[in-house]
Amino acid sequence: MSQAIAPEAVEKLFRAARARLAEAGLPSPELDASLLLEYATGLTVLTRITEPGRLVPAEKIERFEQCIERRLAREPVHRITGEREFYGLPLKLTAATLVPRPDTETLVDLVLPFVRERVAATGTCRILDIGTGTGAIALALLSEVPEAVAIGLDISGEACIVAETNARANGLDSRFAALRSDWFEAVADRYDLIVSNPPYIRHADIETLETDVRDHDPRTALDGGGDGLDAYRVLAADSAPYLDENGAIAVEIGHDQRPDVTNLFEAAGFAKTAERNDYGGHIRALFFVK
Repeated sequence: MSQAIAPEAVEKLFRAARARLAEAGLPSPELDASLLLEYATGLTVLTRITEPGRLVPAEKIERFEQCIERRLAREPVHRITGEREFYGLPLKLTAATLVPRPDTETLVDLVLPFVRERVAATGTCRILDIGTGTGAIALALLSEVPEAVAIGLDISGEACIVAETNARANGLDSRFAALRSDWFEAVADRYDLIVSNPPYIRHADIETLETDVRDHDPRTALDGGGDGLDAYRVLAADSAPYLDENGAIAVEIGHDQRPDVTNLFEAAGFAKTAERNDYGGHIRALFFVK
């Protein structure tokens, strides 16, 4: 007979989990343990501080232990919780979607002035988000600019469902729709702005990625082909017919891809007018006009 789990003080439970994660060499054991504890038990950091002796019932301890085991197996915390915050919006995740990362907020910051200028001039801004995944980029823009509207494209039908679910959860579904499409295949209209965080990892580099990314993010959202530029070739070559007059396109790039991506777009008749650094100081987002 297995031994019954006894209730345990929340702070003691947290400290033991943090120690296990640290011993395993995980990079942020305190944050991981804290996030997983709140997810599994509903008890926040404030509860731990103000009521360190509060007992956690057996069934919640068991759930927390399962979460810690998954993290020890290098499953990302946000995959375990099924949610990640992006630009202040809580977003649901599935295996079909990339986990939105803070560096992608750089792309949102880069294009926001253009979206606001277009709204001031015309009353709205029509946005096409290619490879929308969770809907993160489009929904962040809509949350900041109430007059804007967006379509999110994704080749994955499941990702489209996730994006529309996130739009509803954040009260943005009246201005957002997801469309299953292989690049521009299902697109018929023109837009003021195209945005994309496309796959840009070189194929040969996929196996060198951290386990958290390599084994849990969808490969189609990572693999940019032999030189990492396949998606940019499509975007540079095919975007113009889907942009309105004075339209623009902005993309996230890998940390060393600025020259190559710039050359591709300039060769296709675009001019780069802005760029933005990520939190590590690398150029992470580029902005082009027709």
